[in-house]
Amino acid sequence: MTPRTLFRALALAETVTWTLLIVGMLLKYVVRVTDVGVSIGGGLHGFFFLAFVAAAVVVAVNQRWGLGTTVVALASAVVPYATIPAERWLEKRGSLDGGWRREATGHPHDSRLVNRLLRWALANTVLFAASAVAVVVAVFALLLVVGPAEA
Repeated sequence: MTPRTLFRALALAETVTWTLLIVGMLLKYVVRVTDVGVSIGGGLHGFFFLAFVAAAVVVAVNQRWGLGTTVVALASAVVPYATIPAERWLEKRGSLDGGWRREATGHPHDSRLVNRLLRWALANTVLFAASAVAVVVAVFALLLVVGPAEA
């Protein structure tokens, strides 16, 4: 899986789960039929939102995006359906080109801690992926315990 396919897959999943959440909200607040859609759609959307944000950070470090590009990618998760246009914009700019940087390339930033951590994570893919999923699940579980914001 390349940075492009990871980012694209999670951008799509985040968009699909926005739809589930919006449909659930319509069923709960407009049609007043059930709140099951919000529970399911909201849970799925929350999980994929966190996964998208985590992946966007990893891809941003790998692709050496600047702060502005990284903020656009992260902010796209907050606006419904914005991850797809953001992904297309990044694709058009060439910001998703290339593979994972598993080795130092001689770039001046290669010695920075975040780049060394990325190379370690890519060299230990299974451990890193399991850790990343565990962190997303832990944050998700914590947010479920805290509960939804009530108006």
